[in-house]
Amino acid sequence: MSFEIIKPGLMSTFQDLGRLNHQSLGIPVAGALDVNAHRLANVLVGNSPEMATLEMTLIAPTLRVTAPACIALSGADLGPAINGFAVPMNRPLVLREGDTLSFVRRRHGARAYMSVFCGYSLSNMFGSTSTYLRSAIGGFNGRALKQKDVIQINRSIGDTDLELLAQNLWDFKIYLRASLVKSGSTKIRIIKSAQWADFTVESRANLITQPFKVTPISDRMGYRLEGPELKLSQPRQMISESVVFGTIQVPVGGQAIILMADRQTTGGYPKIAYVASVDHPLLAQMMPGDTFTFSLIDIAEAQQLDLKREQDLEDLEQQLRPIRQLLEEACTPAIECCSIQT
Repeated sequence: MSFEIIKPGLMSTFQDLGRLNHQSLGIPVAGALDVNAHRLANVLVGNSPEMATLEMTLIAPTLRVTAPACIALSGADLGPAINGFAVPMNRPLVLREGDTLSFVRRRHGARAYMSVFCGYSLSNMFGSTSTYLRSAIGGFNGRALKQKDVIQINRSIGDTDLELLAQNLWDFKIYLRASLVKSGSTKIRIIKSAQWADFTVESRANLITQPFKVTPISDRMGYRLEGPELKLSQPRQMISESVVFGTIQVPVGGQAIILMADRQTTGGYPKIAYVASVDHPLLAQMMPGDTFTFSLIDIAEAQQLDLKREQDLEDLEQQLRPIRQLLEEACTPAIECCSIQT
């Protein structure tokens, strides 16, 4: 019950919803950069959203299947193929023993997520299986995948008619709302920070009117941007305070940095704004060279947008209950790790 890594890809790590509630101990959250795609991939195979997926960046790995399994791919379209034949994104897919899953070419986006029915067999550390590379913890030995790695899964599909199962899954109509799969937008919505007024009027105006570019000095910890210089009205000293995904820090030099999933737990640079959580997935799918603009919204609107996304995900979970039932019946005996709690 495993996947063998034939080619590792550029940066393939296991991520879940993050290592929550430990920032006071200096332990970063980590977790999936594109939470929408991560959660969608899990729901499509009947998993709970908390289970780990394989986050694949730009160049995805090639894997050989050693036992029947059901997977789903969401997020960036990196050109997935089974035994050389193209397969769709955002669908449950049946893999047979001996199949090869590969990725031909990137069509859009930067990060794809692969879930497997009943999840991967990974060690839990501080309440999470997410990989945090700087400390070499979580995921698969605390690192990105390498050639010849063997990834165990919790449960393979049992003795069943795989052709019939594949056909039943294919016949199931799946309706995905825009809040769950929208990509390609070049406008990122932001909320003012408590230090918004400490920046010059010109800097605040430039932030929401001028374009910014993601530079090559960007990774899972943060995106360093190229754009207009952002200046404080007057120099000030700050005490370090906690930071969150989407914090827009402005260090000395005036070039903004957006903190991402592997961010540090605290920061002392002034913060001009925060990226609204509904647009975190858009950030996650950007790559060096991509250009975008910021759009200012208030907290109430950001909360409404986030609530709409959560409601759409809950509706999708209800819609896909029959798929989960099909997969549970194919896995004998059914086990609780596969189920979404309702």
